[in-house]
Amino acid sequence: MTLGHIAFLGSGETSLAGGRIFENLARLIPSPLQIAILETPAGFELNASLVAGRVGEFLKTRLQNYKPIIDLIPARKKGTEFSPDNLEILKPLLTANMIFMGPGSPSYLARQLGGTLAWDIIRARHRLGATLVFASAATISVSEWVLPVYEIYKVGEEVHVKDGLKFFSDFGMHISIIPHWNNAEGGLDLDTSRCFMGMERFEQWRRLTPKENIIVGLDEHSGIIMDCERGVCDVHGVSSVSVLKSDSAEMYASGASFSLSELGTCTPPDPIEKGIRPEVWKMVLNAAQSADDETPPDEVLSLLEKRKQARAEKNFAESDRLRDEISGLGWAVKDTKEGQQLEKA
Repeated sequence: MTLGHIAFLGSGETSLAGGRIFENLARLIPSPLQIAILETPAGFELNASLVAGRVGEFLKTRLQNYKPIIDLIPARKKGTEFSPDNLEILKPLLTANMIFMGPGSPSYLARQLGGTLAWDIIRARHRLGATLVFASAATISVSEWVLPVYEIYKVGEEVHVKDGLKFFSDFGMHISIIPHWNNAEGGLDLDTSRCFMGMERFEQWRRLTPKENIIVGLDEHSGIIMDCERGVCDVHGVSSVSVLKSDSAEMYASGASFSLSELGTCTPPDPIEKGIRPEVWKMVLNAAQSADDETPPDEVLSLLEKRKQARAEKNFAESDRLRDEISGLGWAVKDTKEGQQLEKA
């Protein structure tokens, strides 16, 4: 099994910097590019579908060269028809090779996704090679410990810690991620850095977490791409990423790379499906194998490209010969207004 890449964005998933990160990831993913965007982070909002839809429209344009297939997953709230346990609305997740979650409420996302079918599928897909992209609120939710931004900053609750989805605990790591690290919306009068908490309240929150908790601070319009197989983190965007441990603090500027071991010892689960319900793992594995059967091999794609060139040169005899050769490999070619299309024979 090959673990997929993981990207974390401090903000700006639909900005120029965010687009570049998505494109860096897209070029690593075999065609077809299938993107699933979860509505869960903003599921409490009346316009949750619009929040996710804007990201979908951005990716459709930005990644147009990769011809992405984009699905919005309306898994908004437990106990409703749009539940993260409703398999019918989760089906695109089973074969997605890029999964995105972004803006919303960190506490809400952790509460609605924890222990659900959707969360099991997401983790299983990553262990089978799918790329995960988390931005803004979602970066906090998948952490070991949640910084409850809305409750403290908007509602006025005392500084406290909530359990996160603990994505990295499966790999023996204790990481909490804080986006909007260098936010300056408060100007000179109000410190809104550290995801609007300000330095003082952030340090209060940090002292409430265990000493082994490693904090990754993501500046706005900046982020990291984790390559779990190579054990490397690459910094992207316009600013930097900070790594805080109990006894040290390091800052890595855009363009830099650092070892994944700086965030702890990453040990893939053994067996690889550990922590995921057996029936869910089997379902995801079967879906992945079925999808592979429907993916044209490189030989067929190469012949299809040659046929495209032959048709452009009006060499129809060669075009027909290549079509027959493709047919012999079990694939049918259809000529449409949009160009050649392949179907499994």
